[in-house]
Amino acid sequence: MNKVNPTRWVPSLYFMEALPYVAVNVISVIMYKEMGLSNTELALYTSWMYLPWVIKPLWSPVVDSIATERKWIIITQLLCGAGLAGVAFTLPTSYWLQASIAFLWLVAFSSATHDIAADGFYIVALDSNKQALFVGIRSTFYRIGMIFGQGLLVMMAGWIQNGARFGNSDDAFALFSNTSVDFAWAVTFMTMAVIALILMAYHKFALPKADKDVEFENRQKLPLNKVLKNTAFDFWKTVKIFFSKKQIWAALLFMLLFRFPEAQLVKIASPFMLDEVGNGGMGLTTEFVGFIYGTVGVIGLLIGGILGGVLVARHGLKRWLWPMVMAISIPDAVYLYMSLTQTDSAFLIASCVFVEQLGYGFGFTAYMMFLIYFARGESSTSVYALCTAFMALGMMLPGMMAGWLSDVLGYQNFFIWILVACSVTFIVTAFLHIDPEFGKKVEKKD
Repeated sequence: MNKVNPTRWVPSLYFMEALPYVAVNVISVIMYKEMGLSNTELALYTSWMYLPWVIKPLWSPVVDSIATERKWIIITQLLCGAGLAGVAFTLPTSYWLQASIAFLWLVAFSSATHDIAADGFYIVALDSNKQALFVGIRSTFYRIGMIFGQGLLVMMAGWIQNGARFGNSDDAFALFSNTSVDFAWAVTFMTMAVIALILMAYHKFALPKADKDVEFENRQKLPLNKVLKNTAFDFWKTVKIFFSKKQIWAALLFMLLFRFPEAQLVKIASPFMLDEVGNGGMGLTTEFVGFIYGTVGVIGLLIGGILGGVLVARHGLKRWLWPMVMAISIPDAVYLYMSLTQTDSAFLIASCVFVEQLGYGFGFTAYMMFLIYFARGESSTSVYALCTAFMALGMMLPGMMAGWLSDVLGYQNFFIWILVACSVTFIVTAFLHIDPEFGKKVEKKD
């Protein structure tokens, strides 16, 4: 393999992995709200876009058979850039809704395929020692991509809508004369497109050529029908292993319903913050929403996730399972509090978001650790991939109805419903049986 320092490509690769995911699943919700869609419409359209991550295990083996991970990374980054540019170009048109949805679907499928290729390339391009060494850098730059997308880019869209002024006075220099909502989001999506295409060009030269790439190019390619036949056989084998595992139905319910309330809340949280006070919302600016979710919220999420990982490693998953269930559920009450008070205190609003995201980060550790626990044994990687598909399905289906519920019930009653729905999280967790030793750090004997 070409000897290329991993610091040249690991950070940029995982920053890029986060960017289209955030665009499809987070930024699009805020954009559609500001473009005038109802909560029913925006939640339905954007929840459907989880589908590529749901069915990702179906074409993962095909990706590996048709071309190398390196080639797939370049191709999918190009497609992500093209799709994001397509959104930008069509937003100012009369057919913006249909076109933006179509281009976001292109970005969604490209992003899901990029995930497969990037994670696979990380494994084949680095030995086990360097994989362990760079896992922290990989996670850090993925989070930086999340902050950049749902924080800085959303703030930029709000800044453009407010005139993109350098200064607070009325005669301050304005970068743009056009301050319409569609123009602001077109600039934002074009910014993402340019970044994606620059990274694609960079990775074409920066990514090393792994030994597997050379082997792939030298061997005779299998016919497509043979690839599909092998893929179907491997997938069916994985499905049989998956459904033959102990406590399969309890595990399946847990995968699908543990985040039942959160899957609904995540689709309505930003629209609630942006909606007018007269409509029951908080009446916040786009800039402030980008700040609290992209910086304050992500910091809370990181702290919660790190704390959860440390405690599970020290005491095992079983000991911390119920505290984590409570942590992911109870803080949802902050949204009910905000809907009742409609406080205009920036500090209080940011604190509420921080507490909710801290609890989510801590509680989500239990979910991810259980997927690892369940996937152990034969074909663990393939089984884990299937688990993540059910995880995405568990976000997609409840999210589709969340907008309709919020429109019918109103924000206050919707957040009451979310607290009631938290009982589902407790019920599905109660059926699990977990080895008390799982997750504990194994002490090495002298």
